[in-house]
Amino acid sequence: MTFKKRTVRDLDPKGKRVLVRVDFNVPLDKGAVADDTRIRAALPTIRLLQARGGALALVSHLGRPKGRDAKLSLAPVAKRLGELLGREVPLMPDAVGQEIARRVRALEPGDLVLLENVRFHREEEENDPAFARALATGFDAYVNDAFGTAHRAHASTEGIARILPAYAGLLLEKELTALGGILEHPAKPFLAIIGGAKVSTKMDVLRSLVPRVDALAIGGGMANTFLLAAGHGVGRSLVEPEKETEARRVTDEVEGNGKTLLIPVDVVCAPSPDEDGAAAAGVFGVDDVPSGQAIVDVGPRTLERYAGVIGRAKTIFWNGPLGVFEVPAFANGTRRVAELLASSGAVTVVGGGESVQAVEEAGLAEKMTHVSTGGGASLELIEGKTLPGVAAIPDR
Repeated sequence: MTFKKRTVRDLDPKGKRVLVRVDFNVPLDKGAVADDTRIRAALPTIRLLQARGGALALVSHLGRPKGRDAKLSLAPVAKRLGELLGREVPLMPDAVGQEIARRVRALEPGDLVLLENVRFHREEEENDPAFARALATGFDAYVNDAFGTAHRAHASTEGIARILPAYAGLLLEKELTALGGILEHPAKPFLAIIGGAKVSTKMDVLRSLVPRVDALAIGGGMANTFLLAAGHGVGRSLVEPEKETEARRVTDEVEGNGKTLLIPVDVVCAPSPDEDGAAAAGVFGVDDVPSGQAIVDVGPRTLERYAGVIGRAKTIFWNGPLGVFEVPAFANGTRRVAELLASSGAVTVVGGGESVQAVEEAGLAEKMTHVSTGGGASLELIEGKTLPGVAAIPDR
C-alpha cells in the first residue's frame, strides 16, 4: 500500500528539539528489561533523527500505574537503550513540568533523553489538552513511532499531534504498510490463523477477515466455541457458549462462500491446563474429548492439515497462540505453526501478542516478513477501525 502520512523523511530536524513517542512498554524481570524487541524496533527512527542533527526526547508509558510508582519507572529501559546505542541515555525525573521544560530547552543537536513514564499522570489517558500542551513545551516537532499505542487517543499519541507539527516514525510507517498491504492487496491464497483464549475478543477480527481470506484456521481456547457449535463435546475446556451462534455464523459464511475453515480435528487434553496436568495429557479426536478434561492444544492431525494449507498459501496473517502457550508442554501447536510459517515462502505477518513471543522464542522472527509490535493496534487495524494516533498525523 502507498503510505500517505507525513513521515520523519519529510522532517528536517537539524537544530530542532523533537519529541518522539515510542512504545517502550516492555516486560521487566528483577528490575531489568526481559524482552527488548520494542526498544530495538525504535532504533532506526532514533538514529535517523540524531544523524540529521535533531535533539531528541523520547516519551513512553510502562504498565498501568495509578500515579507515580517506582516499580514502573523507565530507568531499566533507559539503561537498556543506552547499551543498544553505546551511549548513556539520561532519564528525566518526570514527563512534564518547569524543570523538564528547562532541560528540554538546553538540549543540543544529537542529544537524547528519555522522559519518565508518562502514565504517572492520569491526564495522559484522559487526553487532557492542558497536559498535552505541557508535554509539548520546548519542542519544535513531534514524531509518533509507537504503533502499539496508536489505537489509543491519549495526550502523548493524539493530543500532542494537534499542537506540534506531527510526523510518523519509520516503525509506524513499516507497521501500517505491512498490515495495510495484506488487507488491500494480499497475494492469494490468503490464509489467516487466529488463536487466543476467547472468541469474544476476536469476533470483530474474524468478521473482518472472512470476506478477504481464502482459508481461516482457528485454534486456542476460541476454537472450543467453534467445536461446541459444530456439535462436539469440549469437556471442562475454556468455552463461551453464549458465542456459539456467532461461531456458527462465521462457519456458515466461510464454508458457504467455498472457502476453507480449519478447526481442530484432534486435540491435546489434560486434567488441568497447567504444569500439574502435563504428565497426564493425551491426544484425542474431537468426538472423544473426556468429560473431565480440558483441551490445552491442537493435536498432530490438526497440525498436518494446517501444514497443507500453509504450504499452499501466498499470504499468511497469524495472531494468537493455538494452545495454553505459557505451559511448555502445551505450546507444541504454537511452536509448530511458527516453524511452518518460517519455512513457507509466503508473505508472513505476525500480528502482536503471544504469537510474536512464540516466533521470538523459537528464534524465527527474522524469517517472518513482518512481526508486529502492537497486539491491540494490529487487531483494530485489521478490524478496519481508525487509529487515533495515526489519524492525527497530517497527510503528505
